[in-house]
Amino acid sequence: MKNSEMSGSSPFKMRLVHLDLKGAPPKVSYLSEVFPLFHALGANGLLLEYEDMFPYEGHLRLLRAKHAYSPPEIKEILRLATLNELEVIPLVQTFGHMEFVLKHKALAHLREVALFPNTLNPHEAESLALVGAMISQVMELHPGARWLHVGCDEVYYLGEGEASRQWLQQEHNTKARLCLSHIKAVACHVLARHPTTRPLVWDDMLRAIPEDQLSASGVPQLVEPVLWDYGADLDIHGKALLMEKYRKCGFLRLWAASAFKGATGASQALTPTEHHLRNNMQWLRVAASGPSDMLQGIVLTGWQRYDHFSVLCELLPVGIPSLAVCLQSLLHGGFAEDVKAKVENFLGISNLEITDFISEGAGTFPGSDILALVTHVGLHLRSSVDALLERDRYVTGWFSPYHRRRRLIHPVMVQHIQPQALSLLARWSTVVQELEAALHRVFYPDAVEEWLEENVQPSLRRLQGLLQDLREAASPSPYVGQDP
Repeated sequence: MKNSEMSGSSPFKMRLVHLDLKGAPPKVSYLSEVFPLFHALGANGLLLEYEDMFPYEGHLRLLRAKHAYSPPEIKEILRLATLNELEVIPLVQTFGHMEFVLKHKALAHLREVALFPNTLNPHEAESLALVGAMISQVMELHPGARWLHVGCDEVYYLGEGEASRQWLQQEHNTKARLCLSHIKAVACHVLARHPTTRPLVWDDMLRAIPEDQLSASGVPQLVEPVLWDYGADLDIHGKALLMEKYRKCGFLRLWAASAFKGATGASQALTPTEHHLRNNMQWLRVAASGPSDMLQGIVLTGWQRYDHFSVLCELLPVGIPSLAVCLQSLLHGGFAEDVKAKVENFLGISNLEITDFISEGAGTFPGSDILALVTHVGLHLRSSVDALLERDRYVTGWFSPYHRRRRLIHPVMVQHIQPQALSLLARWSTVVQELEAALHRVFYPDAVEEWLEENVQPSLRRLQGLLQDLREAASPSPYVGQDP
């Protein structure tokens, strides 16, 4: 069944899955497995946030990550997307979240604030030339894209740079005006070179700008705002008022953005599906509260890092059950029993649990082995090590930190503690080996290393440390055979 037929009851004509590639970007081979699932679940588009995974060339080559996709791989991703009726919208940050660009020494002079690599200095002609060059290279590999997302969210420290301070001292100049003038310059750059491509922007920098200033800026005729809110209890009435304000200012089309993962904690490892279901249900209510054509579509964001320098949050395979629940609920107008049954069928999960983390060993979808193992590690690894190190009567009573520092132990206690610790380490080493192999099938080596180092190694190191201290404490004592 085609998605166009499936979306009869959904108020969102476009349902885009956001792939945040600035952390743990999947190999193309994995994308070839999940794109058919995205389509089957009701998605009809992708928002691809390449960041440093795009194969920038020439003077921009330094922006590439070690495992950046090659141009043929980008073409293959687009071919796979077309094959699965997923329209691709590329995303290029052009104002805030420019860390992957401005962290480089050669481009650091274009920072708004010298110390921070987040935000581009909008006063420098070279800044616009830089984002213009990035856009040109991305568009060259995405010919015919109907939309290009130019970011513009969370433009922190805007107005705090030296050039901005001077500019703001002039009459009538405000931070809002500064923000709008850069958005306008970027949008005009896109439209001049790609007249059939509409720029999208995240809406957070626009929310507080008064209506008259937005109207007068000329920005509403140039871009389509994406209203984002990932809260489980987002304010429906507030969103309706905001949409009304944007419409009055002259924005012709608006988009919504919910989240299916990556929005409940920077170091979150397991996806709280119920939170994301509630968030998407709130967006359905927002859509129902206004004219039926008010929202062009919805982006289901799947953040992989909160920013370029933060840790990884939930991996894509871990978030797929949440994505399935959210997409199907948007498609059918809710998560009734029949919708739950459909989701279970798509994922090969016999009993989907949304209030708790997915039961272990569940699912036959691509990457379900990673979900099962990550869930097992997330729920049990640290707690099992804590139980031994902090609650076992022999460890706490006879091999405390005091004993460990002084390498003191009653020899009989080695026999109580060592077998338990060795057995626990062996059990977890087997699980981790299996998880590592599963991760390598989907991700590049640096992502595998980072995830394991963050989520597995600290607990294993504590176990290994205990065993090392035990060995040293149990080695022959100078007191043996002597009178006390």
